Amino acid sequence: MAMTVHVDIVSAEEQIFSGLAEFVALPGEAGELGILPGHMPLMTRIKPGAVRVRAQNATEEELIFVAGGLLEVQPGLVTVLADTAIRGKDLDEAKALEAKRKAEETMANQTARLDYAKAQAELMEAVAQLAAIQRLRKRGH
Repeated sequence: MAMTVHVDIVSAEEQIFSGLAEFVALPGEAGELGILPGHMPLMTRIKPGAVRVRAQNATEEELIFVAGGLLEVQPGLVTVLADTAIRGKDLDEAKALEAKRKAEETMANQTARLDYAKAQAELMEAVAQLAAIQRLRKRGH
């Protein structure tokens, strides 16, 4: 039996995942983080991208898109507090492409610094969603 850690992935809207996992990987501010059972305590911000969770006794990883948030690792518990979280199977490619197009358009026609910064954040989120969709496609889902 593999070692496990309890993982909770929640957003403001709902709890996306709660259970024992053998492994969690996610996009930290300084790069990709891999969390295994017994990982040292840690708290950091996470960037938009895919959280990969291998649940106990699962053959495949579950993919969850997050639009940023916080990661807390404590002995026996990993908590991802996401601004927005969407299960991989629920990602909408057409919607993400449209959000990307709008953000790029806003950035090209910038009228204020605030609009540009907001559009840049929206663009990063849309690109991260599209990358998650492509990762799912490669796995054959």
